[in-house]
Amino acid sequence: MQPAPSRTRRGALLAFLAAFLVVAHIPAAPPANAAASSTRPVVGQIERLDPRLDALVPADATIEVLAMGFDWAEGPVWTGAGQAGLPADSLLFSDVPQNQIHRWHAKEGLSVFMVPSGFTGPATSSREPGSNGLAIDHLGRLLCCEHGDRRVSVLTIGGGKRTLADNWQGKRFNSPNDLVVHSSGAVYFTDPAYGLPKGFNDPSREIDCCGVYRIQPTGVVDLLCDSMTRPNGIALSPDEKKLYVAQSDPGEPVWKVFDVQPDGTLARGDVFFDAGELAKSRSGMPDGLTVDTAGNLFATGPGGVLIIAPDGTHLGTVLTGYKTANCCFGEDGKTLFITADSLLCRVRLTTAGW
Repeated sequence: MQPAPSRTRRGALLAFLAAFLVVAHIPAAPPANAAASSTRPVVGQIERLDPRLDALVPADATIEVLAMGFDWAEGPVWTGAGQAGLPADSLLFSDVPQNQIHRWHAKEGLSVFMVPSGFTGPATSSREPGSNGLAIDHLGRLLCCEHGDRRVSVLTIGGGKRTLADNWQGKRFNSPNDLVVHSSGAVYFTDPAYGLPKGFNDPSREIDCCGVYRIQPTGVVDLLCDSMTRPNGIALSPDEKKLYVAQSDPGEPVWKVFDVQPDGTLARGDVFFDAGELAKSRSGMPDGLTVDTAGNLFATGPGGVLIIAPDGTHLGTVLTGYKTANCCFGEDGKTLFITADSLLCRVRLTTAGW
């Protein structure tokens, strides 16, 4: 995630949507063949830059608003069958400044799932204390990147949390941001400093880089990359041979791609897509991302969600019109859920997540 924006810019949007949507009671999802605008407000538009996008995003696709009013929505994950004590068929997502995880269900609407979500101390001066990226591991458990407690945690079946990792070589992490789970059980995650009270200049920092790490199934933590200035969102290709990492640095807003070696370490990364030109005219930096079954990236960045083919071609953009933090696939696998500033949105797709 990037630092949460002020409330000023979202004020006009909230006023516009207030007549259509009440956060405390979210209506059930409309039938798949119903016009989204008939029951839910919509925002933005779909930008089409390459004919290949037509096979991924239907011509009549809209950006539905499911819920609103969050300080900074982040880290969505779909629970599927709801293993390990998690609610089934639900979307979980973070409100980082509020130190909460919310749950959205098509029939039951919106509810608070967890408080606190990322900081358990008596007080904090950080603007970003809560959980950020969320993931489901190979055992069906919820994993959380926790800003305030500076760790990656796992929610046990009994409801309590355990720490998967909170340090590298005895030094505390900055503020773990986003994560992805490999089929081996290894967890790859990024560690910028957005969750520290004074960010990258915070005196409590113990590691002098913003790393990309791996937690092995044994619990051993490896620093795999220390050369990215602000690593953020992270995702694996369907064959798990490539690892994509967003860099939310205004001076170098890019997505990098790393070859995953047979032992799980990373080869030197290359720039996969440079968003520098887009960032000059559109709001937002490279942030969260996910990948479909064909290897196309759905990556939040300048303007909304960029859809980028495996060869690096920008196919189009889900233009939300607001700083967009993260996205994930859910429901039948062909729904893209998007956290955009104060909004939770949804776009129906033709392609599916893996």
